[in-house]
Amino acid sequence: MAADVTVARQDGRPHAERRRRGTLVRGLLFVLTAVVAGAAGVAGTLVYQRATAEDTAAVDAQADRLAEDLRADLNAGFYSPGQTYGGQFTEGTLVAQVEGHGGVLLSSDTAPGGPGGRTHTMTVMLGLVPPEAGTVDAHAYPVRCYRYTFAVGTYSVKKSHLDCPAVRTDGRPGSLVAQMGGLLARQSTGASGRMATTGYPHSARGAVDFLTDKRLVAAQDTVSEVSGGPAGGDVNVFALRVNGTCHYLRMDASSTVSRLVPLWLAPADEQETCDVTRARAASALYGTDPAKAG
Repeated sequence: MAADVTVARQDGRPHAERRRRGTLVRGLLFVLTAVVAGAAGVAGTLVYQRATAEDTAAVDAQADRLAEDLRADLNAGFYSPGQTYGGQFTEGTLVAQVEGHGGVLLSSDTAPGGPGGRTHTMTVMLGLVPPEAGTVDAHAYPVRCYRYTFAVGTYSVKKSHLDCPAVRTDGRPGSLVAQMGGLLARQSTGASGRMATTGYPHSARGAVDFLTDKRLVAAQDTVSEVSGGPAGGDVNVFALRVNGTCHYLRMDASSTVSRLVPLWLAPADEQETCDVTRARAASALYGTDPAKAG
């Protein structure tokens, strides 16, 4: 019996070691499998995110080109290449540039300080209209908002991305993007043209005659709620509604301001008020072109 017991103990020790070894191997395999699966899951998530994230390259490129347009307008050098940069430049110029890049001016403001004594800020929404050159997939052209600041001089222009407002500018329920799209659709067809306003009386009747004669409004357009007043010198300004949408009109008696944008869509945050006080501030020149002044 003693011999049997001794043999049993000797045979049992290697068997226990093999069992422990097998448990360890299985544990290591489980850990390795979990690590590999986890890595694959993370990689899969990254690939999915990369595949589904908005491609903002096209609209960001529009924003960059808008900044370059501003820098060109603020070039106050005597040797500007054949153009009157830096002179007849008002909020109307900003609106025309923003619309040219498929967007809307959300707000515009001016504060003391900076080169030339004033710093201008504008916020815009781009992506409402795709660029004309080539075809861009809608997914690759999301609506985005940007802030621009500038003073006097090419290098004063700064651009930054910002989150678009979460609500409509008029406080009503609905989509801000849809509101801005409707604003673009209802604007005057010729609002971005450049021309002189000399020869027309600075009155409500004169303003409507100018808009009609220059085809800045069409025969089927309705012009209403016209209010105006002097803005210094030979300049008068008007706030008016074209088809219910607020526009500003700058009328100058001088024939040398033919490069002005006389009529433009008021910023989105001024659509409700639409008064001559805002129009007066919007019509101020942003700079003086020394090539013309000299």
